[in-house]
Amino acid sequence: MVHLVKTLVFSLLMAGSALAGDSELRRMDTGDQAQGWEAVGRLELNGSRFCTGALIAHDLVLTAAHCLYDKTTGQRLNVEEIEFRAGWRNGRAEAYRGVRRAVQHPDYQFGAETGPLRVVNDMAILQLHHPIRNTTVTPFEMSGQLRDGSRVGVVSYGKDRADAPSFQQMCSVLGRQSGVYILTCDVDYGSSGSPVFSFENGEARIVSVVSAKATYEQENVALGAVLEGPFEQLMAELDADPQLPAVRRLPSTSDQNRSGAKFVRP
Repeated sequence: MVHLVKTLVFSLLMAGSALAGDSELRRMDTGDQAQGWEAVGRLELNGSRFCTGALIAHDLVLTAAHCLYDKTTGQRLNVEEIEFRAGWRNGRAEAYRGVRRAVQHPDYQFGAETGPLRVVNDMAILQLHHPIRNTTVTPFEMSGQLRDGSRVGVVSYGKDRADAPSFQQMCSVLGRQSGVYILTCDVDYGSSGSPVFSFENGEARIVSVVSAKATYEQENVALGAVLEGPFEQLMAELDADPQLPAVRRLPSTSDQNRSGAKFVRP
């Protein structure tokens, strides 16, 4: 989790009211509390740190690109050093999977200058060795752009809450700058790659990926990439990767087969 402490240049309308209306993080320790969120999991990275990721197809996990790097050396991790633990909660997971390959957004540069350019393309897809076909783990669909003031939620792991996912049901979009959402959501180290959800028609759909936390006027905020556009570039990069045969492209929004990553436009 990158911590950006600088002035964020965007229009904040009623920011104080948005922060005041946010719900608190709720730790999900039991199966009943975590029901429906099992496709969010903890990414184990080289046995020394972790990020958060979310299943968007039976064999594809969406996360932040900077999670793929050793922050000390700046080198990419080997895929053998990454494990996805779906629904990890208090010592057990709904499924454990190794990673077959990892593809980051083609324009992402680890170690780029701090600021929006470091966040805008901070997304990656992990292809698992074996699909997770478990009736309790359902991949999430995705949705389009958010407006200022939109209410969203986040499911994440983080510092001092690594053993179970936490759910913040309500936080807000304060603004958007250069392809980056500024959010009032409560995130911490380990929350990188966490899915940000909208709740259209009562269904949770991923609308952003947490990249960093920042400070604005002494208030903590989260920064997340806008998915629409960059996500499609990322999927094209996955298909074009010569290491393995091509994987599925995005099906149309009318396709109800949940075996592929889906982008639902509002």
